[in-house]
This record gives sequence, structure tokens and C-alpha cells, in this order.
Amino acid sequence: MARVLLVLLLLMASLAQANVPQPWNAGARRLALQDPLSGKPIPAVIFYPTRSKPRVLHIGGYSLRVALDAAPAKGRFPLLAISHGNSGSPPAPPDLLLSLARNGFVVIGLLHPGDNPEDQSRQGALSNLYGRPLQVSASISAALADTHLASSIDAQRIGVIGYSAGGETALILAGATPNPQRLLRYCQERPDDEDACSENGELRADRPDLKAHADPRVGALLLLAPLSLMFGHDDLAAVTIPVLLYTGDRDQVLDPSRNAGHLLRRLPNPPEYHVLQGAGHFVFMTPCSADEDSETPELCEDAIGVDRQAIHRSLNGEAARFFASQLRVDPVQASWR
Repeated sequence: MARVLLVLLLLMASLAQANVPQPWNAGARRLALQDPLSGKPIPAVIFYPTRSKPRVLHIGGYSLRVALDAAPAKGRFPLLAISHGNSGSPPAPPDLLLSLARNGFVVIGLLHPGDNPEDQSRQGALSNLYGRPLQVSASISAALADTHLASSIDAQRIGVIGYSAGGETALILAGATPNPQRLLRYCQERPDDEDACSENGELRADRPDLKAHADPRVGALLLLAPLSLMFGHDDLAAVTIPVLLYTGDRDQVLDPSRNAGHLLRRLPNPPEYHVLQGAGHFVFMTPCSADEDSETPELCEDAIGVDRQAIHRSLNGEAARFFASQLRVDPVQASWR
């Protein structure tokens, strides 16, 4: 009898393991996207789960192992969009995007016009503050209309990732209303803050017709060292969706107490909050190669004792866990590294 029971247990275990999906490879394709402000094309890439074999491709200055234009894996997956920081570019941070794609998410990386490495013409302007959320919303709509991927996306499960100034963008999409007077007052108090106060805190009114645009399709946010100087308690009152919030306690670009810490105290629903001890602003960028370290040490080198690779391993797993939980991913489709 014991022998029969053992055989049955082994058979059940074998069947259970056979039904557990393994992480996918990452597919990638260009996403047709236009800037809602200018009508001009926006560079954008969409990453997604696939069973196809990947190869090394160069996208946005990064060498990524992806399967270009591959068939998506079977299933319907949550959709995430990432908004980069000032002068940033997609698909930064690429390890996060690829990890999420390999673990059952469709992820959009777009280049914000006028706020990227090649063009900073909209920085410090209303067109950037209010245009960025419109661009992310447009990217979500474009992904849902993409003939290659639309049937693989669950339109009821959408999240946004915001890094640095992208955090401000993500908050606006979740219902926050920026108050430019708060930035002006901050810059009067802290004129030495060159990153936040390059224009003395005054926003150029190049598009006075624009206003804050919330997107009700967005159901959860991941914020990485977010910019939040323009938001007071009342300005954040409509942000009631779940938030996972990360910051480094040695952020040299965005004062944690005035930004991430401020959100912790002011958001209507307390976010999941992670403080990385000793970490600076750029710790959320993908660990650098030796060549990248020599070219841009200010972006690549962390304080002694800060292990960027370990931080990213943890962050990538936490991001998948958070969005899976808050966007109610079917556990059969959730397999995290």
C-alpha cells in the first residue's frame, strides 16, 4: 500500500511540474506611435513573451537578447508602459523590461520627444509636463491596436513604470494634478538645485492649452526615484491605485525627503515603500559594462557597499510580483525569475 501511495505521489508531482510554465524569451518589435502634440513619429519598442529563440540586437544604445518580430506566446498578458527620466531614452532600464517580458508582461518603451539625449527642446516647458502623459497614453492605445500583439494583451490589466521625471508622468496618468507654483516656491528656497530648477522653477508656457491628462486604464504604478515636487496632498488625492515606490537614501539628483518620501506621506493610500541604503539616483539604471563605466562613470559607479546587480535582481522580481498581484495576473501565467 505504501509503495502504491509513493508511486501516486510521484506521478502527481510529475504532472504538476509538467503543467508549470517556464519563463518565456523576450520578443521585440517597433511600435507605430505618433506624438499627440506634433503628429510626428515617436521611436518606441514593445517587448513581449515569446517561445522563439532570441539573438543579440542593438536597440536604443543597448545590446539586448530578443527575438525580433517573433510570434507572441499563447495567452493574454498585462500591458506595462515605462516613462524615462529627463534626457533619458528607452529601453532604460533594459534589464527590467526584458525580465518583465520573460515573465509574462508586454512592456512598452518610448522616447519622449523634446526630452531625450538628442533633443531637450521641451525641457522646462508645459509641453513636456503635460505632453509626456499624453504620449504614454498614446503608446498604450497603439499597443492595443497593434495587429501583431493586440490579441495577446489583456486591456483590463495595465500598469505604468516611471523613473525620475517619468515618475511625475506616471502620477499624472494616475490622476495627480501638478501645481507649478510648488516648483517655483521650491526653487526660490533651493536655487542650488540645478536639476529641478534649471529655469528657476518657471515653466515655459509654450502650450497653455494643455492640462493634466489622467488615463483610467492604468491600474498600478511602479515609481523609481520619482520626481514629485509639484504635488501637494490635495494634488495627489485622486491617486488611489496601488503604488510600489523605490528610492535611494543617497539620491544626489532628487532629494528623497522632498520626492519619494513626500509621496510616502501624501499619497491617499500608503504605497509599498523600499529605501535602498547608500544608493544614489542612477542605481536604477541597468548595471554597466566596463566600456560604459569608463565613458559615463557618473551614471555607472555606486557607493562602496552598494551592489547594483543584486538590487536589480531583487527589483525585477518585486516588479513582477507587484504587477502580478495588483493587476490580478492568472497564477498559471505568472512565473518569475
